[in-house]
Amino acid sequence: MSSMRPQRRRRRIAMTPAEVDAFLAAEHTCRVATTGADGRPHVAPLWFVWDGGALWLSSTVHSQRWTDLSRDPRIAVVVDAGERYDELRGVELAGTATPVGPVPREDSGPVPELAGPELLFARKYAGTDTFTPDGRHAWLRIDPDKIISWDFRKIP
Repeated sequence: MSSMRPQRRRRRIAMTPAEVDAFLAAEHTCRVATTGADGRPHVAPLWFVWDGGALWLSSTVHSQRWTDLSRDPRIAVVVDAGERYDELRGVELAGTATPVGPVPREDSGPVPELAGPELLFARKYAGTDTFTPDGRHAWLRIDPDKIISWDFRKIP
């Protein structure tokens, strides 16, 4: 008889790294949580792209989110899907948000460090290979220091 403890349920329902990548590539809306100056959380939906190592957000620079992150770059993001209990799945990421490129991102030509996320964003949300900045948004790169996933479809 083995002395190994049974695997904990949450580990059995965790997504593999490949499943996390596929899930984040397919889903369209995340929920972004920041902390306000008064310590209260602020949560808002936002479109995103995942490049396999970082989550990229195109955020309005005159938003509560941008104000919060300018003061405190800690961030949490949840992407989830499913209607019934046995189909719930999702990914929670926590880390630090870093502005990348011009703030705001204007249509002043290519920015090499944004080529990857802008192509992913254009393909995911516009079905094209062309990203057109609007002069109101700027890019935030989320480097997660924690990723938690779940897929209730794995529950026997």
